[in-house]
Amino acid sequence: MSEALESKDSPFTPVDPYSIPLDQIDVSDARLFQTDSHWKFFERLRDEDPVHYCAQSDFGPYWSVTRYDDIVTVEKDPETYSSSPTIVIGDPAADFRLRPGFIGMDGPTHIAHRRVVQPVVAPRNLKRLEPVVRKHVIDILDGLPRGETFDWVDRVSIELTTILLATLFDFPFEERRKLTFWSDMATSSPGTGALHGITEEERRGHLMDCLAYFEDIWRQRTGGADGVERLDFVSALANDGATADMEPMLKLGTLNLLIVGGNDTTRNSISGGVLALNEHPSEYQKLRDDPSLIPNMVSEMIRWQTPLAHMRRTATRDTELAGKQIKAGEKVVMWYVSANRDERAIPRADEFLIDRKNARQHLSFGWGVHFCVGSRVAEMQLQVLWEEILKRFHTVEVVGEPVRVRSNFVKGFSELPVRLRPL
Repeated sequence: MSEALESKDSPFTPVDPYSIPLDQIDVSDARLFQTDSHWKFFERLRDEDPVHYCAQSDFGPYWSVTRYDDIVTVEKDPETYSSSPTIVIGDPAADFRLRPGFIGMDGPTHIAHRRVVQPVVAPRNLKRLEPVVRKHVIDILDGLPRGETFDWVDRVSIELTTILLATLFDFPFEERRKLTFWSDMATSSPGTGALHGITEEERRGHLMDCLAYFEDIWRQRTGGADGVERLDFVSALANDGATADMEPMLKLGTLNLLIVGGNDTTRNSISGGVLALNEHPSEYQKLRDDPSLIPNMVSEMIRWQTPLAHMRRTATRDTELAGKQIKAGEKVVMWYVSANRDERAIPRADEFLIDRKNARQHLSFGWGVHFCVGSRVAEMQLQVLWEEILKRFHTVEVVGEPVRVRSNFVKGFSELPVRLRPL
């Protein structure tokens, strides 16, 4: 696509994906996601070339896997398709070796590191956290302005997810927005992502500030030094033999993984869900008529939004996928955003249906050994939020154009103007 589109620095005008040669399609172009114009590109790839080779991109050559079943095939075989060295399409910078945490590991090491944090987001702890989340949801909703336009992303999506993140990390509550900022730094690069106007040097500096901040907390909680019994991510990591002595860049990567996983995915599903209901008013009415659909609707919102557009694997050996010959060392990008609209696996995939059968049969949380460890946390937040919204408002009405993030990884929003219509 790079030859068919304007310079990456010029104003972007989407093109018809059927008007350009198949081998020129580059779905890694972040502007496609910023303009919400990626859908037809993935549709064409699913139909004509479901395992597609892009020879030239800003990230080098890569394979796109766009059908649901082919992605599951990749996920099933971590020995052939490795999560190391990274799970995003871009390679790590040679002079800033930030490691992605356990999501970028394979085999026993991955299992050992993942096991450390699982109790924090296990059902037993979520049962304890649910009333805490509900209290914060009530406070947020009751504090929203009536009769005027405001930004749903900032006032609700970010605020709610950041509060829960602070709880899961047992992070100083008054400084909780640092977590949001560091999440944006972890997933952005200059000129892309949620933040603009920063240099790569500044971004790295902010990430090292994140590490330094958590190093202090880590020391305080090692061995229960502060005498307080805790169940949080930092205490778990600092006091388990598998993770206590991680080298600094792996420690930073692990912290970033937990921050991003708890922030970007949920906050963008919260915003994307509001937009979806506004774009499908009959579904909104269906929800008002039957609030018992909320749990099912939450899964449909997460499918519909697909808050992380892709995950990458790296081939460890020569292999074949859907008739294509993939060589050892090549990048294999699983486009969850495409798989979640694959009619071959999900009937009526291009429709938003809050009463969809088998609504949890989506790939937004991945599949297999790397299935999202915090999936239940995300679902719980969305469910509580919509339970409380329906008690207060007839409609959360979108009253302006959403502003989407310029990123091929985080599929999200930086602004969503809304007004509240009372019951």
